[in-house]
Amino acid sequence: MIDLHYWPTPNGWKISIMLEECGLPYKLVPVNIGKGEQFAPDFLAISPNNRMPAIVDHAPAGGGDPVAVFESGAILQYLAEKTGRFLPLPTALRERYQVLQWLNWQMGGLGPMAGQNGHFLLYAPEKIPYAIERYGKEVDRLYGVLDAQLARTGAFVAGADYSIADMAIFPWTRTHKAQNVQLERFPHVQRWYNALFERPAVKRGLDLGKELRAPALTEEARKALFGQTADSVRAGEHKKPDFKKRDTND
Repeated sequence: MIDLHYWPTPNGWKISIMLEECGLPYKLVPVNIGKGEQFAPDFLAISPNNRMPAIVDHAPAGGGDPVAVFESGAILQYLAEKTGRFLPLPTALRERYQVLQWLNWQMGGLGPMAGQNGHFLLYAPEKIPYAIERYGKEVDRLYGVLDAQLARTGAFVAGADYSIADMAIFPWTRTHKAQNVQLERFPHVQRWYNALFERPAVKRGLDLGKELRAPALTEEARKALFGQTADSVRAGEHKKPDFKKRDTND
């Protein structure tokens, strides 16, 4: 059994989609980021960067103590290696690194830039034209990079096979309307997006916890999401994970 510490956001969707695609049994553990639950000491012991998603695998390969993994890209790679799915084996060097390159492209590029773009468009208390233009142009450039890659590869981002690269990138394109991105400007992205959206596991992953989302951003949520400092994480800095032993048949 895998504990999925989760809230329905693009980074959370990556892991819910992967778990659904793999058919792995998992237990949802909501982390209400609008109430600051990501700063709880027990959660910081699992995810020291005070970000969800995170997982705890109570039945890791080879047995032994549970394994905790934070950072969505690392979780995707962990689950791919656990199941032997959606990431080529090390012996397929070129194909494997095509997937890992595009996984890291999302982690270091599309996710952070789209996140900042969305922040200044939707949540900033005042509109800052320079920030909106800066991040809007960079997101536009990244969609162009993705469109060119999909024009070369055809079906999926890293080649002919669906992979964790697609699962990492898709949730951030899911919010394209909030980013003021018109998908019709990127026909290869649009074709890929529509195809992934029809996958049953993708639909189930996107649906997970949708009832948890708050209808509006409260002042409490704004402070929890955007008022973080080093002091926010110090409460859990010395706490070690305390995994409760779980029957692997849970």
